[in-house]
Amino acid sequence: MNAKNSIISSKVETYYQDYGARAKELKAQGKTIIGWVCSFVPLEIITAAGCVPFRIRGDVREPITKGDNLLEPIVCPFIRSCFDLSVKGRYDFLDGIAIPHACDSMTRSYSTWTYSLDFPYSHFINIPSVVKESSFEFFKGVLNTFRQTLGEFVGKPITDGAIAEAIKLHNENRDKAKALYEFKKADPPVISGVELSKVLTVGSSLPVTEANLLFDEVIEELKNRKESPRKKGPRIMIDGACLDNMELIKLIEDMGANVVADTLCNGTRDALPHADAGGDPLDALAHRYLDKVNCPKTYRDNKELDLQKDLEARFGDIGFFAREFKVDGSILYVYKYCDPFGFEVPARKAYYNSINIPHLYLEDEYTTGTIGQLKTRIQAFLEMIA
Repeated sequence: MNAKNSIISSKVETYYQDYGARAKELKAQGKTIIGWVCSFVPLEIITAAGCVPFRIRGDVREPITKGDNLLEPIVCPFIRSCFDLSVKGRYDFLDGIAIPHACDSMTRSYSTWTYSLDFPYSHFINIPSVVKESSFEFFKGVLNTFRQTLGEFVGKPITDGAIAEAIKLHNENRDKAKALYEFKKADPPVISGVELSKVLTVGSSLPVTEANLLFDEVIEELKNRKESPRKKGPRIMIDGACLDNMELIKLIEDMGANVVADTLCNGTRDALPHADAGGDPLDALAHRYLDKVNCPKTYRDNKELDLQKDLEARFGDIGFFAREFKVDGSILYVYKYCDPFGFEVPARKAYYNSINIPHLYLEDEYTTGTIGQLKTRIQAFLEMIA
């Protein structure tokens, strides 16, 4: 397909480079835009309120300056970057923010977000850290409070029917994201890692109905591709938290490898798990976000005290995607001061060893300044598994 007619190289690229452009247009049309920073924010409630959920991104090319005057430097660099851009006015079009209890950096910085930024609406979503029956009861109450406060802000109640309809729309979005990932199973993949990263990132800045249409256009384009944009090379998985800039993926692919799978917050961790349709919609959301989003902050009791079973319960998604996408190796990429992922590194390494997947552990800052160091280590890893 001619590049100038390509949805990925035109529309997606435009929205990726000018992130928030569509949200600004919608704001000018009278839409309410609610920012969010983590996979634990229940987007269905925002959509059901008639608002546009907009994922707040950081920027690895933008030095953190104003943000460091207000947040401690030991806060996760990703959160500091998101906050820094907000303080600098990058996201002034937002009408509100929703921040969950996902990690200490988010929890402890919520008050800083609220008193430093003049958002008309803000809400802290208290996510339980333990998966058990009482946690679902508690979380359902938390979700109901979020529904009530957001409903009061927009001036209309958010009904169960509206949430059920939003669940349907977001599940459709997840089906389409899964269809995009399917194009990575070919060797070489039909879609590059850089392209998919941009498509998913752009999708998180649009109303779900528009994201669904965009994903449909991209899927149709990929079906009609005559040849892959990539050549055969080592098939790599990226494992870690939020990777909302494509520089690392580009670095890996520029060295001849193909990023074919991930277990990232803005990848499979966020994009694939469904909420159950039918029944009580708040029950469905409580189970989806607490039990189906596999995050290190969530504790699942291992009653059998069996290490291998515990590793499989916690990291089985890694093994699943490694098999599904026939990966040759994985890069475990963790930001400095990211405690939830940092504490899990030894256990994740043990799991990789148990399934015989070569892996490279990288701890990094949220900046392009370390690209040279990363390149050396990644090149050596790729040579090792080639």
